[in-house]
Amino acid sequence: MLPGSPAAQGCGSGHLLPAALPQVPSRCHSAGVSSSAPCPLRRQHHQSTTPAAQQRSFVTRAAQEAVATVPTTTPTDTQKDFDVYSTQQPLDEGEEKHIISVFVADEAGIINRVAGVFARRGANIESLAVGLTIDKALFTIETSGTPRNVANLVKQLSKLLKVRNVEDITACRRVERELVLCKVRAAPGASRTEVMQLTDIFRARVVDVSDVSLTICATGDAGKTYALQRSLAKFGIIELARTGKICLKRGEELLEMGGWGEGIVPRLRKEAPKAEEGPDTREAASPGDVYDVTSAKDDEAGVWEVDNLLQARHEGLNEFEAHTLSITVADIPGVLNHVTAVFARRGYNVQSLAVGHCEAPGCSRITMVVPGTDSGVANLIKQLLKLIYVQKVENLGAAPAVNREIMLVKVKCNAAQRREITDIADIFHGSVCDVSLGSIMLEIVGKEDKMAAAQTLLAPYGILEIARTGRVSLARDSRVNTRLLGRMKSNAVNRPVY
Repeated sequence: MLPGSPAAQGCGSGHLLPAALPQVPSRCHSAGVSSSAPCPLRRQHHQSTTPAAQQRSFVTRAAQEAVATVPTTTPTDTQKDFDVYSTQQPLDEGEEKHIISVFVADEAGIINRVAGVFARRGANIESLAVGLTIDKALFTIETSGTPRNVANLVKQLSKLLKVRNVEDITACRRVERELVLCKVRAAPGASRTEVMQLTDIFRARVVDVSDVSLTICATGDAGKTYALQRSLAKFGIIELARTGKICLKRGEELLEMGGWGEGIVPRLRKEAPKAEEGPDTREAASPGDVYDVTSAKDDEAGVWEVDNLLQARHEGLNEFEAHTLSITVADIPGVLNHVTAVFARRGYNVQSLAVGHCEAPGCSRITMVVPGTDSGVANLIKQLLKLIYVQKVENLGAAPAVNREIMLVKVKCNAAQRREITDIADIFHGSVCDVSLGSIMLEIVGKEDKMAAAQTLLAPYGILEIARTGRVSLARDSRVNTRLLGRMKSNAVNRPVY
């Protein structure tokens, strides 16, 4: 076939096209250029078809075909099922992750005031765990920032009222633990068998089973929980609730507040350095930080009468039932302060708080336990949904749900008492995290009643320190629990009465 034949006129170059292919108009015709006039595009392409140019074009096409045969994955495909921990983005230059331990006395609105210090300075709280005791609380907060900014945060937190001690324990030898509840898709068959095998590998436990899903409870450091979540992502993670980190120093070292058990000698709080004279030397509480309940009438009942804000047990609080709220929010600085301010302005005491990243990228789940009536909590949910960065609010108190928390307890003991304490840990399905010559640290996972029973048995030996997370909850897909069965009629056949 000659280059000037009709079958080759659609190419516009020295390349030959098969006669069976339809003639394709050139770009010059589509642009309105006359076919009789010399086409500049054709002339330019004809000049570039030298042997060397043809060889480079062939190599380029071969490389493109080789790349096209390799399966590629976009970042959204690899990260769509992961949470914020899996985004492998390094911190900014000079920033580090710090863990701050805040020991406070029990007071209404203290959670909102602590969160307000971070919100006013643009610091994001990545995880928060509040240890539950009767008249005091231990906050374990993880945040990112430069050493200078974190030191300023520690200084401002120490100025708050009812704050007994603030310490940055990032550089200390410590034991870190967190708890994760993960609901994963696992239909009966090979997928469920593989999920059960992964559960055994990571020493996790299955706490709920349904026809289409499994709910898994796992404890450990951040690396272990992230590895488990990454392994389960291919099956499809439905929901995920994570507590904040809790930390205690290894060995016989104690936090600066010196513990609070009967087996230790009370340690005086270190005097904070006096601030310079000026109008802005102390943190001024906003009207929403602390709510005033002294103006209430003596005969007026309300949720402010619940005085055990941070007690180990949450059930049976007078006439007010404890409600568990699961709040999904955007992971931005200050969002925790906005959420807790809604409770503080309306006189609701927060009895439990757990903040951690959830299954959605860029989102966190806040689990809170508040006492109140059904109508009052319903109004709270309406107010929370009005906040800009609140995406979803669920009341898990009515429906069957899985409730878990984790506790680290350091007990004073000698070599002769060590076996007795390990036996107690085995009874509560606990584990030993750290051992020294004069102390032992235990890890216990379960509900609030289990934690209170363990503390009662360990108290005679001398409890040195306790670090506890708040309650985390996920709805049961099995739709049944002991509390629900207690309100249902028996399935026994009623006999006729003669």
